[in-house]
Amino acid sequence: MNEKIKHFSLLTGSTLIMAVGTYFFKFTNNFTFGGITGLAVLVADKTNISASDFSFIVNMLLLALGFVVLGRKFAAKTAYCSILLSVALSFLSRVCPMEHPLTDQTMLELCFAIALPALGSAILFNIGSSSGGTDIIAMILKKYSSFDIGKALLVTDIMITVAGCFVFNIETGLYSFLGLAVRSFMIDNFIESFNLSKYFNVVCDNPDDICDFLVHDLNRSATVVHAQGAFSGKDKYIVLTALNRPQAVRLRNYIKENQPTAFILISNTSEIIGKGFHNV
Repeated sequence: MNEKIKHFSLLTGSTLIMAVGTYFFKFTNNFTFGGITGLAVLVADKTNISASDFSFIVNMLLLALGFVVLGRKFAAKTAYCSILLSVALSFLSRVCPMEHPLTDQTMLELCFAIALPALGSAILFNIGSSSGGTDIIAMILKKYSSFDIGKALLVTDIMITVAGCFVFNIETGLYSFLGLAVRSFMIDNFIESFNLSKYFNVVCDNPDDICDFLVHDLNRSATVVHAQGAFSGKDKYIVLTALNRPQAVRLRNYIKENQPTAFILISNTSEIIGKGFHNV
């Protein structure tokens, strides 16, 4: 039950972060990067439909299409976030209508327009979900074709961004291109940051104390490998383990105090699959 509550909280929080970043910083500045919401900015400028309402309508249509084509399993994973994002955007447009940007600093607004949705998307991707939109189109294309979906979505985003140069002005278009270029980079870096762990190779004379500290104090396990020093020819042991960042600091300090002659190699890693980390 606790895991379900945590999962639900992450879904809700990350989707609301995306909604805030999109409504307050992206829509008000006419930034056109980012799939459905980018297209919504263009439509809102040429019609009487607000960007929030257009996003709501299109997301609901895509969600219905996804349910028909991809089935119930798809709906269970994507429907909640897609509906919540669409409703949140429409709610914000009615409760807090925005006639102009929050500040006169376009670059500052662009940073928030990129960072907040990227953070929300990264959290969703990290727990195996998405906010719908163009992701639904990608899933349908993937099911029925061998088309390179990533490139197709990138081309679509570029076309929408280019259109923004003509609909608004070249300055807004260039800001949108900058946002398009940085967005994917930030999502990848957010995901790596969430999953960052420390991989230890500890070369020592006595692994028992280190393993005892790992098991009883850090609630982690390790693998011990028998080895031989190339220079001294003496028997050595290599303790292999993976820890999160707070645990890594505690282990490093423990070894420094209790086995100062141990040789420690510490590597950053964001892809650890197994018990205590990620499932396959």
